[in-house]
Amino acid sequence: MPDVISLPKIGDPAPDFTAVTTQSQAMKFSEWQGDSWVVLFSHPADFTPVCTTELADFARRYDEFQQIGAKLVGISVDSVHSHLAWLQNIKERLGVEIPYPLIADVDTKVSQLYGMIHPGASATATVRAVFVIDPKRIVRAVIYYPMNAGRNIDEIMRITRALQTADSQACATPANWRPGDKVVVPPPKTVAEVQERLSHKDYDIKDFYLSLRDLPKS
Repeated sequence: MPDVISLPKIGDPAPDFTAVTTQSQAMKFSEWQGDSWVVLFSHPADFTPVCTTELADFARRYDEFQQIGAKLVGISVDSVHSHLAWLQNIKERLGVEIPYPLIADVDTKVSQLYGMIHPGASATATVRAVFVIDPKRIVRAVIYYPMNAGRNIDEIMRITRALQTADSQACATPANWRPGDKVVVPPPKTVAEVQERLSHKDYDIKDFYLSLRDLPKS
């Protein structure tokens, strides 16, 4: 029987943990998160080419994530000493400083907790997992990438902003949504709501079940 990978699903509470990071000897995840959104992402190994490009691009976008109230934290099964040496190497070779913490998950406890180790890909290294966690510590998005394909950081930013918009505006977002685009109005639930929807003057009505609206100007 293959190993069963246990991972938090969308809508589940994000598992809490305490771990060593590049910024703390005992970071308790829930306390570190506070009332922020979090993007928790794993990488297979330090000093590897694809992972290096990902960490550097997350760092370049760090201020943007900060501006939308989202914290970044990375994780792999490497030691904190390896992490620190790698961060110094990235600074020297790419001219990029990594401002967010990296978790040193040598005993794989956190990686196992979040289902980041897939035996079919590697028995020990983490795959490229992304968990978007909201301020209530609920998992809102889960994205997995294989070891040989780097992540699209722009998409991770987009999905985080889409989730925030859906929460604050009581709406959904259509395919390829970007900030400034119209959002999807929740579908009607009664016959009366259908008639009201079809006569709504402020909506871009495609049909009774698909209507779009502009967001309020900030």
